[in-house]
Amino acid sequence: MAVELITKDDLNAFKTEVINEIRQILKPKGSTLAQKEWLKSYEVRKLLGISPGKLQNMRVNGTIAFTQIGGLMFYKYDDIVKLMEENKTKNPFIARNGK
Repeated sequence: MAVELITKDDLNAFKTEVINEIRQILKPKGSTLAQKEWLKSYEVRKLLGISPGKLQNMRVNGTIAFTQIGGLMFYKYDDIVKLMEENKTKNPFIARNGK
């Protein structure tokens, strides 16, 4: 039976390899929301950084298109992107004052 010695450097190298592999596994694969055609309400709220009430107001006043199936609301990712593009502005002063 052969005896192999393991040094602290060997253990540190192993630790580094394991940590890097774990990071690769846990690393987000880009924006997973962007890969889906239909998003649920919680995904839209997370994407836009808004509250459930704000999302409901956007549905009620027609700002955001949605599809309802039973009690679930679904939103097309492309519609969210289009909404963002239509409402972007270059001058923050104009955005605040609405002029």
